[in-house]
Amino acid sequence: MELPALKRLSILFLIGLLHVGYILATDAGPTEGPASTLELYMHDILGGSNPTARPITGLLGNIYNGQVPFARSIGFTAPRGGVAIPNANGAIPTVNGNTGIPLGTGLSGTNFAPNPNGQTAGIQTQLGPDGLGLGFGTITVIDDVLTMGPDLGSQTVGRAQGVYVASSADGTAQMMAFTAMIEGGEYGDSLSFFGVYKVGSAMSHVSVTGGTGKFKNASGFAEIRSLFPSGQHVIDGAETLLRITVHLTY
Repeated sequence: MELPALKRLSILFLIGLLHVGYILATDAGPTEGPASTLELYMHDILGGSNPTARPITGLLGNIYNGQVPFARSIGFTAPRGGVAIPNANGAIPTVNGNTGIPLGTGLSGTNFAPNPNGQTAGIQTQLGPDGLGLGFGTITVIDDVLTMGPDLGSQTVGRAQGVYVASSADGTAQMMAFTAMIEGGEYGDSLSFFGVYKVGSAMSHVSVTGGTGKFKNASGFAEIRSLFPSGQHVIDGAETLLRITVHLTY
């Protein structure tokens, strides 16, 4: 039995509407997924028997690697009774009295150098003959431990591998580029970060530039705060503890 003309027109009109709706839905593009938050604690250790960071260039990097004019490599401080010889630029960096590491090295800079009373004091950045900070341009390679809690002995979740560069003449900023390699992930889970860490500031922000595994197509940013290590896990190096709060979108 043949359908009336009006019914045929109605059916064709509905089919056309469904087709148009399908085209609009496919052209709309992917929608942004829900945001998630991840918190990590990064332990950056210079010197000692188990360092996780090493300066490789610049004046402070030369000192760290023993490239100073002594007969043999002795580390950061002169032997008892010895006299330190200035480097080529005529400057001898002040060192941390507890670790012997030159102030201005690493993520703590000179802002958290302890004074004789055990408290922190802002020490003026040491300048070379060219007027730039002694640490300016120092590149430090890191393989830092990432944990779930602030103590170094808490559960390890991965490693932060990359570099940071002393990118300001006054020693107040470090350009950071590193990847958080998450342990235990079935597909090689990782997150990559890039940005400037401001030494001594309450908070710094870096960008999430991508990820792999379950973090594939991730973007967002991370808030970085410097904390004082708890001291429950005793080490013989100079530790900088960073709390990294990651805000992710997909």
